[in-house]
Amino acid sequence: QVHLVESGGGLVQAGGSLKLSCAASVSSANIRLMGWYRQAPGKQRDYVALIDNEGTTNDAGSVKGRFTISRDNAKDTVHLQMNSLEPEDTAVYYCNAQSYYGTTIAWGQGTQVTVSS
Repeated sequence: QVHLVESGGGLVQAGGSLKLSCAASVSSANIRLMGWYRQAPGKQRDYVALIDNEGTTNDAGSVKGRFTISRDNAKDTVHLQMNSLEPEDTAVYYCNAQSYYGTTIAWGQGTQVTVSS
């Protein structure tokens, strides 16, 4: 069973930066996609960025040019560097892992990101 542990959330002013990290408890060799989703209060959970095990990325339009996802397969971790943060980025951010069959293997517990104006 895969467990994902997130870290790096917090409170930051608009225009600031944060870096989120997610570590998988087992080898990520069987994980095709790792990524980040976020859920703001009263809203559905939306994807933010995904990266496959070859390093190909896909970012949501709202974060393109501001957020960068990266993956370290040797350390079974994925990172999300968030720059130029906006109050609209305030949400709980969840790490996600998907198998080669396109199914979700695990979700992280979530980490709060709050951007003040």
